[in-house]
Amino acid sequence: MSYKTIYEDDIDILVVGAGLGGTGAAYEARYWGRDKKIVIAEKANIDRSGAVAQGLYAINCYMGTRWGENNPEDHVRYARIDLMGMVREDLAFDMARHVDSAVHQFEEWGLPIMKNPKTGAYLREGRWQIMIHGESYKPIVAEAAKKSADKVFNRICVTHLLLDEAKENRIAGAVGFNVRTGNYHVFKAKTVIVGAGGASNIFKPRSVGEGAGRVWYAPWSSGSAYGLLIEAGAKMTQMENRIVLARFKDGYGPVGAYFLHLKTYTQNGNGEEYESKWFPQLQEMVGKEYLDPEASHRTHRPIPTCLRNHAFISEVNAGRGPIYMVTMEAFQDPHLEEVGWENFLGMTIGQAVLWAATNVDPKYENPELTTSEPYVMGSHATGCGGWASGPEDVSPPEYFWGYNRMMTVEGLFGAGDAIGGTPHAFSSGSFTEGRLAAKAACQYIDDGKAEGIVVSDKQITDLKAKIYKPLETYTVYSNEVVAGTVNPNFINPRQGLDRLQKLMDEYCGGFGVNYMTNDKLLNIGLKKIKLLEEDLENVAAKDIHELLRAWELKHRTRTSECVFHHTLFRKETRWPGYYYRGDAMKLDDENWHVLTVSHRDRKTGEYTMEKAPCYHLVGDDEE
Repeated sequence: MSYKTIYEDDIDILVVGAGLGGTGAAYEARYWGRDKKIVIAEKANIDRSGAVAQGLYAINCYMGTRWGENNPEDHVRYARIDLMGMVREDLAFDMARHVDSAVHQFEEWGLPIMKNPKTGAYLREGRWQIMIHGESYKPIVAEAAKKSADKVFNRICVTHLLLDEAKENRIAGAVGFNVRTGNYHVFKAKTVIVGAGGASNIFKPRSVGEGAGRVWYAPWSSGSAYGLLIEAGAKMTQMENRIVLARFKDGYGPVGAYFLHLKTYTQNGNGEEYESKWFPQLQEMVGKEYLDPEASHRTHRPIPTCLRNHAFISEVNAGRGPIYMVTMEAFQDPHLEEVGWENFLGMTIGQAVLWAATNVDPKYENPELTTSEPYVMGSHATGCGGWASGPEDVSPPEYFWGYNRMMTVEGLFGAGDAIGGTPHAFSSGSFTEGRLAAKAACQYIDDGKAEGIVVSDKQITDLKAKIYKPLETYTVYSNEVVAGTVNPNFINPRQGLDRLQKLMDEYCGGFGVNYMTNDKLLNIGLKKIKLLEEDLENVAAKDIHELLRAWELKHRTRTSECVFHHTLFRKETRWPGYYYRGDAMKLDDENWHVLTVSHRDRKTGEYTMEKAPCYHLVGDDEE
């Protein structure tokens, strides 16, 4: 290939991915590393990249400690019950004790946050959510990161992390290509902070054909946060903990603002309340500790999201669908009607357009809800991601190995989707994790841990050949197309993605099988994904855009393989409503009140699975 190779040497901190996690990392790295070289590599453009790209109408993680509203310990308890006990409480507490300062900075930088005119406190949507005018949320935060970084490389798809050849298991930078020019970019760095995205579109989506991009989580989040870490040999945790969302049908508009601010509620197709009907059956599955509606009512402890999903799914399967969001009452109030429409126009405009296109006016007709296909991500309400060290002052020995948010590969840090065990971080929490990772990365360098890194020309040229191979495959074999896009020598990225989504849906518990799987299905899926990986050696790209799609597919496939191994390993149904192990339909605290950890051998590709203790560092009762 004739593409130029562009080197960026002597980087102290390389930030891969510039969503909220990456921008937080770049901003904080400059504070602790005044003399350090900070470089950002972003697949899109930093001004409009990441999950907040289109806008956001609430910051979903804010303690309000200065107003006496919540403490970090409260948030840990909330996340713990919502995740059925499975949380890295050291990481969750660490994020929660710092997140408010991040939000205050957003306001200083110009983010309009709605306030109570009498008290001056931020206007709440729910216990943890504050309301914002967030159309320009990402550009505002990106500006701070751009001012902090020495260089920002937009349009760079990072495909691999570089590994040090002088010391085993140490990071040395990253490589990738420019999705516009095709040029090969080599970043040699003392530390790398991965702030790339989680995984949408690994399971078959409900929206197909011309609507295929209309999914809930950002469609460009291709599992790179996980693909990069797994390939580099980092341990992963809780990758079975995918999330399924209740969302407005087909447009995937979020429901939180409607429930919390507009005080809407759901009904089945007969106009009945249905959730409580399923609680006795659910208690049999998960036990009273996780589902006690009477205690929840007394203590205002929310019922875990996955269990609400289970009631939704079960009611539809019983033939009493569809499930409606009752909007007709709230929308009689002109102010609430305006808030309801603005919520989507500033955040999920596709939902507002869909309602208009299908003649649905929520003032006169209750719109349908649905459950989404599963997503794998670590920054929203689930806990998948890299197995990372926690803070020294909080973490037990099993959770601490030197530097906060550092993976099991030295010098490799993470934030946002990349970090496992910290659910309910959302945008502000991801930014906060980026800050924590950057501070630790600066300390790692200052402690002399990154001295003497060696990267050979061979490692760089071998990776270049691997990255551009899909283009060569197409060039060599494109004249052998049999019909349409069928070729005996290669598959294209779209064909590979269809195949991945089908096998994830059918074998790993997607919506097409009502989120059900078992050990036999999972083993068949692992066999099929191994065959898919073999065929991906012959994936073809006709241009740079398809090369991007090919590498997104490879990251999605590596992520999916890890999800299979974790789902097979955890022999229980820990999160009914997210997925079900049909061969182990009950929650099993006796054997599985643990965190799952995987390691893929870089040389052999073999996975090793282990249990890690799940410590509850915060007491049960609020003061």
